[in-house]
Amino acid sequence: MSPSPQEEEDLAAAWGEALEQEEAAPAPAAPAPEATRVLNQAEIDSLLGFGGDSAKQEDQTGIQRIVSAGLVSYERLPMLEIVFDRLVRILSTSLRNFTSDNVEVSIDSIVSLRFGDYLNSVPLPAMLAVFKVEEWDNYGLLVVDSALIYSVVDVLLGGRRGTAAMRIEGRPYTTIERTLVERLITVVLQDLSDAFSPLSPATFRFERLEVNPRFVAISRLSNACILARLRVDMEDRGGKVELLLPYATLEPVRELLLQQFMGEKFGRDSIWETHLAEELRHTELSLNVVLDEQAMPLASVMSLQRGDCITLNVAPGAPVTLRCGEVPLFEAELGRRENRLAVRISRELRRQAED
Repeated sequence: MSPSPQEEEDLAAAWGEALEQEEAAPAPAAPAPEATRVLNQAEIDSLLGFGGDSAKQEDQTGIQRIVSAGLVSYERLPMLEIVFDRLVRILSTSLRNFTSDNVEVSIDSIVSLRFGDYLNSVPLPAMLAVFKVEEWDNYGLLVVDSALIYSVVDVLLGGRRGTAAMRIEGRPYTTIERTLVERLITVVLQDLSDAFSPLSPATFRFERLEVNPRFVAISRLSNACILARLRVDMEDRGGKVELLLPYATLEPVRELLLQQFMGEKFGRDSIWETHLAEELRHTELSLNVVLDEQAMPLASVMSLQRGDCITLNVAPGAPVTLRCGEVPLFEAELGRRENRLAVRISRELRRQAED
């Protein structure tokens, strides 16, 4: 049964009102896209498990801590600590001249560890410089972290003061950055040579620059090394320099490094030497003129009486010896001056014996 004309008109009117209400209603808001954020290196290291040594140590038992503490205990090198202190003072001045900025260098820590453990803990990205000590015929490692790399590049290329260096993650270092860091490494190695020079001559020569720890195999993974961490601050920016020296590299100067350091200078004390020399010049000594020496039996010596004569086997005018205690000093001629016996020194015996 088909609808009547009146019903068709009512349906059409109802349909039109529904369409008008739907068009007047506000459209539902579209879901906002999620904001994407790039993780920095510190967050990546945290996700991968780096830098969480303290939390891991809290979960370890006492035996596990002993096993993973370094495995062996190495001897302290007192003089090496003084060398690093001298390096800090020299490096502060050199980096101020290098960057034309206010630079402060300090020592964070000096620790002993195994070479393989250190390679596994190197924070990447970083630049690893391999250097050779010419006199000791062995190698060492100098590591510059990314924060100091970007800070040095920013300062040397005219970056504004008061702004932190921009750190770009996930890209290799450019040729300009590598060249500028090589200049920085050359300055550090030259200062390291100067720091060792009062103790022993040492020339630290730059070999190569690497960005992957696998390519810096300068020692066996189980060998012992000493690590010095230096902090470089340039106002509101800076970073760390890590100096790694295997114990095999330090073996030629090990005896010197074991010395107990006293005072503020290496080796000789010029002030004490000058004072001692001045006092020795005013010391009074007694010189003995030896005319002759002869061996006599003890019985003959005990039988000597007043008035006895001892014959000297020396011809008149023969040279005599001047001694200080048991040390012969000069050879002289015996004579007389104003009713007194006198000797004229002809030659020095001690210097001739040394020659």
